Amino acid sequence: MSGPQARVPVRVREMTLADCDRVSRIRVRGWQSAYRGLMPQPYLDAMDPAADAERRRSLFARPPAGLVNLVAEDAGGEVVGWACHGPYRDGEARTADAELYALYVDAGRLGTGVGRTLMQESVRQCESAGHARMLLWVLKGNARARRFYERAGFRPDGAEEPFEVEGVAVPEVRYARPLDG
Repeated sequence: MSGPQARVPVRVREMTLADCDRVSRIRVRGWQSAYRGLMPQPYLDAMDPAADAERRRSLFARPPAGLVNLVAEDAGGEVVGWACHGPYRDGEARTADAELYALYVDAGRLGTGVGRTLMQESVRQCESAGHARMLLWVLKGNARARRFYERAGFRPDGAEEPFEVEGVAVPEVRYARPLDG
């Protein structure tokens, strides 16, 4: 399919424990698609949605302070995207800035506005919480994600972080966006 798909209306809500399996499938398939060619393929192939869901359920039992998980669901109630944000992590310290930790959309819904809707709600919530800035980390080589974040008002701020997967360097760059918090 070429060109953008039709926009689909979605409802954004807080994630529940019952959403863990679906969110993990979206996240793992997102990694396997977005990071193909950027990370070792055996690493991506070994990713297990069931193990990811178990980790996610554990987080629900003891969520870190300030962690917000959002899901987007379509008119039929199917979860089609997930975003997670909270306090910016500077090593072990939390700062006054907000951080978008993750944003993934079901592969069949890319280009339909689901990601944009999740981003807008994450930004809105961070502004409402009084944060002056929102940060995120993205793989340097992930051109599609970088374009998405730039369209959402984020810009690289010059910070880079080394990241390695099975001996392969996959550096990350930090993006920042001022908020009206």
